[in-house]
Amino acid sequence: MIRRIDLRGAERSTVDYRAAVPRAEFDIEAATHAVQPIIDAVRERGQDAIAEFSERFDGVRVDDIRVPAAALTKALDELDPAIRAGLEESIARLRATCAAELEEDAVTDLAPGARVTHRKVPVGRVGLYVPGGLAPLVSSVLMNVVPAQVAGVPSIALASPPQKANPDGFSAGLPQPTILAACALLGVEEVYAVGGAQAIAMFAYGVPPSSTSEGCERVDMVTGPGNIYVVTAKRLLKGQVGIDSEAGPTEIAILADETAEAAYVAADLISQAEHDPLAASVLVTDSETLAADVEAELDKQVAVTKHVERIRTSLTGKQSGIVLVDDVDQGIDVVNAYAAEHLEIHTADAERVAGRIRNAGAIFVGPFAPVSLGDYCAGSNHVLPTGGCACHSSGLSVRAFTKSVHVVDYSREGLAAVKDHVVTLAEAEDLPGHGAAVSVRFSS
Repeated sequence: MIRRIDLRGAERSTVDYRAAVPRAEFDIEAATHAVQPIIDAVRERGQDAIAEFSERFDGVRVDDIRVPAAALTKALDELDPAIRAGLEESIARLRATCAAELEEDAVTDLAPGARVTHRKVPVGRVGLYVPGGLAPLVSSVLMNVVPAQVAGVPSIALASPPQKANPDGFSAGLPQPTILAACALLGVEEVYAVGGAQAIAMFAYGVPPSSTSEGCERVDMVTGPGNIYVVTAKRLLKGQVGIDSEAGPTEIAILADETAEAAYVAADLISQAEHDPLAASVLVTDSETLAADVEAELDKQVAVTKHVERIRTSLTGKQSGIVLVDDVDQGIDVVNAYAAEHLEIHTADAERVAGRIRNAGAIFVGPFAPVSLGDYCAGSNHVLPTGGCACHSSGLSVRAFTKSVHVVDYSREGLAAVKDHVVTLAEAEDLPGHGAAVSVRFSS
């Protein structure tokens, strides 16, 4: 089912480990020709264009894009108590870790009358996107909303695709009811039944009110995962609006040795494969015995799981595989080069091994910290960099919803102490006006 990649004996100096474990094709450039007209139409025609795209892509016409408050309340009232309890526990844990991430202003007094404050300021308005395709990700509501709330963002809007069919009591054209319930649970009142690239364009440009619906004010930043069309829209609109990342198909890498439990490893590979046919599931191990045992477990477990075809497509794709290495040290080099969205460590002394990992969106240490835990209730955030971007980017956090502002507060005395340096440096750059802007303050 799943292929093998043998890197035993391969020297890092001669083999590009990152290239040796290829990823699925996720060609944003190829999607541009389809997405740019959507963006242009929403910018020019607002809600009329959104209604057309909802009918074309979601199979339902939505004349009022704003979800009514009554639908949010109804969704929460009718939410399965067990699901509500799970959401509440996840919210509490995530809120605790987000609160710990909050940064205080840093004040530096450089000299008498010379102070610089590094101030943290929340983004003014954000648009959060929650997909509703192969799996309506209610957990993504929490992962986007909670850090924004803890950061102090004063205006939060959320968009999720309208559903062609909903459970009894919920009309077609609304997002999935569990997503609405999570919004209500978190106190998010501004929710839109808009999906895909058109949702990102709506957030980036805003849309005016129509005869049948309220409009949507533009936002300062867009966050949240989505399919290739959502990701392409985020890339095309970056600059017009801030974005968190360009997240592609989900991926898991597992670094394991002979101490690992094959059934756990196989189950965790499957857990990410069920997200998407393009999802990547990669095992890196120095144990041929474990590799064979995991293959046997995959055959057994996949056969009895729900989304068999989706999982098999993922596991047999070029983006998935079992990578054989000489030892754990080489395995660490391989996973650092691969820079997985999710990395599990199933080795002896797993905590020490985890301390040597530099590149991963999130690291899960030991046999009782599966990625599924992080998807829901670990207290960590599951919106993470994919496609190798973990070598330079971080997952969604409170920091993503804040920005830094330097506040420069100098007195006459403070400026006088460095005025000659300013003038000298300005003249060195042939910018005499810069120097004059300081000198004029002391000319009399």
